[in-house]
Amino acid sequence: MSWTIYIKGFQAYLRLERSLSDNSVDAYIRDVQKLEEYANMEGISSVKEITMENVQTFIKYIAELGLSPRSQARLLSGIKAFYKYLLLENEISTDPTELIESPKLGRKLPDTLSIEEVDALIHAVDLSKPEGERNKTMLEVLYSCGLRVSELINLKISNIYFNDGFIRITGKGDKERLVPIGKQAIKCLDIYLNQVRNHQSIQTGCEDFAFLNRRGKPLSRVMIFTIIKNLAEKISLQKTISPHTFRHSFATHLIEGGADLRAVQEMLGHESITTTEIYTHLDRSFLKQTILDYHPRSNA
Repeated sequence: MSWTIYIKGFQAYLRLERSLSDNSVDAYIRDVQKLEEYANMEGISSVKEITMENVQTFIKYIAELGLSPRSQARLLSGIKAFYKYLLLENEISTDPTELIESPKLGRKLPDTLSIEEVDALIHAVDLSKPEGERNKTMLEVLYSCGLRVSELINLKISNIYFNDGFIRITGKGDKERLVPIGKQAIKCLDIYLNQVRNHQSIQTGCEDFAFLNRRGKPLSRVMIFTIIKNLAEKISLQKTISPHTFRHSFATHLIEGGADLRAVQEMLGHESITTTEIYTHLDRSFLKQTILDYHPRSNA
């Protein structure tokens, strides 16, 4: 039988026998569907073919996409519930998740921001200061596109395609990728570039860099860290965060909202974690639609 039939049975079980709310049922189903997506990527066609090693590799995969240990544990909990249901229904004889432990949460504060915390950090930027519009725009772009800090400071104006809703990024190993960018980030870029940056004196050779310091030169990594650290202190955020936290939050919010795993993988610029998988590039319109459908600030 197909995954769909088993998932529908699980859905009915959660609603009728466990009397869970619609939101809880939907969360469980999304968890299982993420495993199904991964199984399809790996060429595993049946629920019954999933092994403990497959589930372990899947957890490693979502960890590399940026999901926090807490989010990994929640997703694994949903998958464990699914296989307990299959065992209860005698659809399987052994549970591949039985011996898998949840990721250790430890005492360290999570390094993923909630949507409300992202909003609070962005709103904390003082727009009355000369660098305010620039800083706000940088945060919007970081969160909208899931960029590494090095990718942000090296973003070129010539690689921003306003009409198409994409930016071209040069990532690790000089590998290029096209990343969709949300409407709010596009709006901020337009304001910053055409109302603020165009009045700056720019150093020769730096004309194409999107984000500049007061001397007209590209920003340093340290400066981005400092800006974010100061904003976190301003709103009394009780978390240790960095530019990479926005990248993790980008991945977490998309995946937990239901976005396709491989779409998120491509937008982050990650290679496949398995050496046997042939990496398939997705259609750009599909990636753009993923941002429009699942990113919290895509239509802000």
